[in-house]
Amino acid sequence: MCGIVGILGNSSAVPRMMDSLKRLEYRGYDSAGVATVAGGSLDRRRAPGKLSALGDVLASNPLEGNSGIGHTRWATHGEPTINNAHPHMTERVAIVHNGIIENFKALKDELKAAGINFEGDTDTEVVARLMTRYLDDGLPPRAAFQETLGRLEGAFALCVLVAGEDNLMFGAREGSPLVIGLGDGENYLGSDAMALAGLSNQLIYMEEGDWVELTRDQYQIYSAANEPVDRTVSFSQVAATMIDKGNHRHFMQKEIYEQPTVVAQALGRYLDPIGGVVKLPDLSFNLAAVPKITLVACGTSFYAAQVARYWIEQIARVPVDVDIASEFRYRDPVYADGGLAIFISQSGETMDTLSALRHAKAAGQHIASIVNVTGSTMARESDLVMPIHAGPEVGVASTKAFTCQLAVLAAFTIKLASAKGEIDDTQVADYVAELEHAPALMAKILNADQQIETIAQDIAGARDILFVGRGIYYPIAMEGALKLKEISYIHAEGYAAGELKHGPIALIDENVPVIGIAPKGGLSEKTVSNLQEIMARKGKVVLFSDDEVPPADMYAHVAMPTAGDLISPILYALPVQLLAYYAAVEKGTDVDMPRNLAKSVTVE
Repeated sequence: MCGIVGILGNSSAVPRMMDSLKRLEYRGYDSAGVATVAGGSLDRRRAPGKLSALGDVLASNPLEGNSGIGHTRWATHGEPTINNAHPHMTERVAIVHNGIIENFKALKDELKAAGINFEGDTDTEVVARLMTRYLDDGLPPRAAFQETLGRLEGAFALCVLVAGEDNLMFGAREGSPLVIGLGDGENYLGSDAMALAGLSNQLIYMEEGDWVELTRDQYQIYSAANEPVDRTVSFSQVAATMIDKGNHRHFMQKEIYEQPTVVAQALGRYLDPIGGVVKLPDLSFNLAAVPKITLVACGTSFYAAQVARYWIEQIARVPVDVDIASEFRYRDPVYADGGLAIFISQSGETMDTLSALRHAKAAGQHIASIVNVTGSTMARESDLVMPIHAGPEVGVASTKAFTCQLAVLAAFTIKLASAKGEIDDTQVADYVAELEHAPALMAKILNADQQIETIAQDIAGARDILFVGRGIYYPIAMEGALKLKEISYIHAEGYAAGELKHGPIALIDENVPVIGIAPKGGLSEKTVSNLQEIMARKGKVVLFSDDEVPPADMYAHVAMPTAGDLISPILYALPVQLLAYYAAVEKGTDVDMPRNLAKSVTVE
């Protein structure tokens, strides 16, 4: 996640922005920058690398102005170079951005055709150029910003300065958080309460689709329909050392809702949408020569590995073993010469997984790790490290780390299939485009969660709940059951739908809800047939599907967006997370710190 701060102040903005960016550096440290408007003119300073590099630039070349915007970046589109660092600026606007502009390529082509040149490779620069075009066409700033927002697709938070306007700032939220801070003759914008700690304790958490026009003395928030709206002012006691829940009740809820942004930013590290290719870190071995892949993980990460097995075998046609880390060494696995063993762990310190890594390494396997902490032990002991870039995950029950793991594994699968010659360049580009579409679809799912909350409240009193799916959705069923067990303490199991009649269907009666995961096509008809067998035995069935005509007599049908098998598992992770979350809230359990569990298991 990138970090954003904006200040409309009465004293020099840069020192205060730098203080805020220090608190936000955990959100990204590929590059950083600040911009101000002073004497009617915009100016900026940027530097690749950590925030200290920007501090050095400012020490030698100070920046004046009481109104400014700042940014610390996790690169998505474009390498972490000075030209790709934020703020992006023209003679008329300066912009910082968190998230992804999904349709940036089409907009960029349109602007290039109109004779507009670009300096860098980022999606954010398109926003700056587009708004400048509307200003050049004679629109006043508010209308130009409004027209720009109407053209953008994706998940993003924006903060904008306009040349000649020392007392004006715009902000917008679509799938990425943005907070307004109120001061005494000053107003602010930030990614979260952490950004504004020390500046303001009166915060307004913008809602989905909101945009705001700020001056020092007032603000006006508009809805996605461009209607003026009022939002609640909250009092914050966030200290600079705290990670804040924002306006969410729990960290887990906050992290569920961060997923469109963090998945977009994870994908941005591995995908080149303009070139239609996948980028991996430098490899010390020949990917095309790998004869077999072993995936090893624990808990939620194990289910990510199981999803990846379907992808890798179906798309790249490479055989895959998947193992629970705690069992791996003890079955004395047979390795293939030149094989690749991939170990998945949010912390990179999970002892079972680390021990398995060392076992495979001693056997001469190439070692890759998929981790959220790049300085972790697993990362240091690997030949290839694929960070998931999910940002800090506080909730013990993993949510955003899981979907970011899936995103990275999907990108890896495409790269492997291409290296193996199983897919051509056109197919690679198609898969890249499909993955790029995932964050926007995730945002749509999260914007329609009220039905899931109602269902969760109804089933929270159940003693047992079953989750079922087929094929690539079977691991998602198991992950849904795990989430429910972890935080609501309801006994839940995930089954392959075809296995129900081989024993588990004996559990079914009117008191056992069954959650079915069955996207249209493929094996969906078989899954639905299995669900009808459950309904015939009075089971209460909830179906997550994009099928517009679900079976009759079903307790509930939650409509999902239609998508391909490469991104659907990522999408279907969200409703099962929400179901577990709202069931736990209904039961009154400790959502963020469920009993007997820890975030990182460092004993075997």
